[in-house]
Amino acid sequence: MAESVYRVTDVIGVSEESWEAAARNAVETAGRTLRDLRVAEVVKLDVTVENGKVARFRTRLNLSFKYEPE
Repeated sequence: MAESVYRVTDVIGVSEESWEAAARNAVETAGRTLRDLRVAEVVKLDVTVENGKVARFRTRLNLSFKYEPE
């Protein structure tokens, strides 16, 4: 079995629906340009507030993907 190295990058997904939808948006968007995504770890959940009401859900993720050196 070959040894592997993985890189971790921080991304934030945003949704007006839920934290789950925000996480899904982040993973699906990142997956368009990052190859071989492995793990998405939820690091932080927060919301933006407008006029005293929740306007958007934000999910911060650490995404892990296989590192391929140049």
